[in-house]
Amino acid sequence: MRAAVVAAASLALAGGSLLIAVPSQAAGAAAAPTAKTITGTHPSWATPAGDAGSIPAGTEITGTVYLAGQDPAGLTAYATAVSDPASASYGQFLSPAQYQARFGATSAQIHAVTKWAADAGLKVLDSSSHAVTVKGTDAAIAKAFGTGIHQYRVGGRLRHAPARDVTVPASVSSAILGVNGLSSSGTNVAKPDSIRVDNGSDVVAKGQKGVQSQHKGTLPTTATCSDYWGQKTTTAGPAGYSKGATPFDQCSFYPSQLRKAYGITASGLTGKGATIAIVDAYGSSTMLADANQYAVNHGDKAFKSGQYTEYVDPAQWQDQELCGGPEGWAPEEALDVEMAHGLAPDAKVVYVGANSCNDDDLLSAITTIVDKHLADVVSNSWGEIMHTSDNLDVSASEIAAYEQVFKQAAAEGIGIGFSAGDCGDSSPLAAATGANCQADTTRAQANWPDSDPWVTSVGGTALGIDSKSGSYGFETDMGTLRSNLSADGTTWVPSVPAPFYFGGGGGTSEDFPQPAYQRRSVPDSLSHTLMTGAHSRNAMRVTPDVSMVGDLYTSVLVGISDGADYSEAGYGGTSVSSPEFAAVQADAMQARHHAVGFANPLLYAHPDQLRDVVDQNAAHHAKTPLSSIVDFGEINGALTVRLVAFGQDTSLNAVRGFDDATGLGTPTLSYLTSGRR
Repeated sequence: MRAAVVAAASLALAGGSLLIAVPSQAAGAAAAPTAKTITGTHPSWATPAGDAGSIPAGTEITGTVYLAGQDPAGLTAYATAVSDPASASYGQFLSPAQYQARFGATSAQIHAVTKWAADAGLKVLDSSSHAVTVKGTDAAIAKAFGTGIHQYRVGGRLRHAPARDVTVPASVSSAILGVNGLSSSGTNVAKPDSIRVDNGSDVVAKGQKGVQSQHKGTLPTTATCSDYWGQKTTTAGPAGYSKGATPFDQCSFYPSQLRKAYGITASGLTGKGATIAIVDAYGSSTMLADANQYAVNHGDKAFKSGQYTEYVDPAQWQDQELCGGPEGWAPEEALDVEMAHGLAPDAKVVYVGANSCNDDDLLSAITTIVDKHLADVVSNSWGEIMHTSDNLDVSASEIAAYEQVFKQAAAEGIGIGFSAGDCGDSSPLAAATGANCQADTTRAQANWPDSDPWVTSVGGTALGIDSKSGSYGFETDMGTLRSNLSADGTTWVPSVPAPFYFGGGGGTSEDFPQPAYQRRSVPDSLSHTLMTGAHSRNAMRVTPDVSMVGDLYTSVLVGISDGADYSEAGYGGTSVSSPEFAAVQADAMQARHHAVGFANPLLYAHPDQLRDVVDQNAAHHAKTPLSSIVDFGEINGALTVRLVAFGQDTSLNAVRGFDDATGLGTPTLSYLTSGRR
């Protein structure tokens, strides 16, 4: 059902140009408006068997009516054309005012919708050019939407939902895109796609360089890591994945190392003239000070006056317990801001903190950026699964609302990226042992919103830097197995091979058709095979599009205080990859002297400018996986050591060409400078 709703947004290829497949009227006069049913507003769990009748007469329900704007089909076509390098309209972006005049909801449309709601007895709580928020009793909702709200017994408790799919009358049907929030299935919330390197202590962080010498047969009791891959090795400890020496893990990276590895240093680009926006929930009280200290600590320059701005309103924050509060999101914010600044030191950075981790609040934050054109590229290091076991599936109306803003961004020349997740294929098997998974997943599936065809999905890799020069060494897909050294130092727990622990997201979407830009690059074996193994007659969207380093055990250092003492620790996740790629886009914009906008058509038109990432184990025909020792030394009197295997990303595999683990690959010097003038 959702696939049918979003099919109109899929891109179709004709004559070498990107066109849009949208419903069309027959030739002649425009058809008269008719009432419209909003598919999916009556959830599948609201069954006749569980129907307990209408909600109490005095109960009020709040819902959101999303506005369609003046010309939805025209917006899709325009956003497609200006994003397509083969189009004569490529790069002819609109200003926010031009967008509003051509495609945004008119005052007359907003007035018509608010009047219809009020005439039905609903209270209008808020209205904008994107949505109208309403509240009312069962009687008012029934009058407005053609159906009342019933209670349903689900899993031993009562929930409420429309008794059938809601309908909007002909007088406003053309102005309405979708309706959301009338059922009590729960609140869709996102989570950060990153975690801190776990060393069993809040004190010692990966990245400290050990100074104690290693003795044969004994693992160091002082934290030990390598400055580059293979610098330090050991044959000590229980038998692991390899028969010979195992390398100690690399110390957590800092920005200058990543700039060198990905060709940014060689390009001389710094993101000057571009602006990067970061969207997370809430806001750190010390973000600017932390980012400046972090930069200086690692040989970079602090933000100049006016280079960093933020849009945060603590008075409006909500659902803090549900979302983990600002303290739970502060590390993500620090990671995103510091990576964006680190890889594009002269770009401006704008942080926009959503009032919660709810999907509506996060959409509002993105909308603020797009409506005001606050940035050229937007990084979002959060996401969720689409299909859950507890009736929290992402609704068709929510998808439509997000896509409208994504298309607006494309029309204005703003690129939007999302991290691809940290749970591999997001299957129940992965979620059972994964460190950053949703437990309510029902099956292997692509994540949301990164699987939407109108955004750039950024996956993760594990990066090894080469020798003392610090140049690029290798990358493999982001997927780790992890074991801990037993208390007596004689075994690994779990035993080798360990179960899945952490890995980049990706895979074939069951919800979105294949966009035209993927047709020449994505193998049919991927686009026609769903992650459940089922065959799809129609080609489907596959993620990620691109990747950058994000593996938890080739982590990056992040500095944060947020009211406490400043400290640095290693973090990993595709949350690292997303702001890294946003910074790369800012660097590329400097070279091109213009905005890139929605990047996917350009990326897929020139896959040779990206480095194809192939699983290192398969590339070298290794019988055992690439592995490393992560030695945190003695903590509270106990030796804390991990054994990690790389390139084990659930059912996702990094192979030659496009794949569902790393997409097209990672940026290179060639990509950065290809449009240089």
